[in-house]
Amino acid sequence: MLNIKPLLRVDDGGKLQVMKKPRGRKKAVAELIACMKRTWAPDISPFIAVGHSDNYDAALMLADAVARQFPQADPHMADIGPVIGAHTGPSMLALAYWGKNR
Repeated sequence: MLNIKPLLRVDDGGKLQVMKKPRGRKKAVAELIACMKRTWAPDISPFIAVGHSDNYDAALMLADAVARQFPQADPHMADIGPVIGAHTGPSMLALAYWGKNR
């Protein structure tokens, strides 16, 4: 109802944390891109994984945004399986890359 898209991350201790709670898919994608700008380490690997839970169009939007902002990136899309999908629900997006920390 509120269209909140919580952004989650795994901290250095291995615990799941809520980073932010943007309202709307476009704001959530913008936050993911901003986080990637701060933390991505392309010298380690240009590989970027864009995962989705039964929402190919939104995943494609995220992959296109990554490709526009980071021309050296090599984005790949993948389906999220039923185990993670059961916890997150439909329409989940994930962005995975090698970061500067951890």
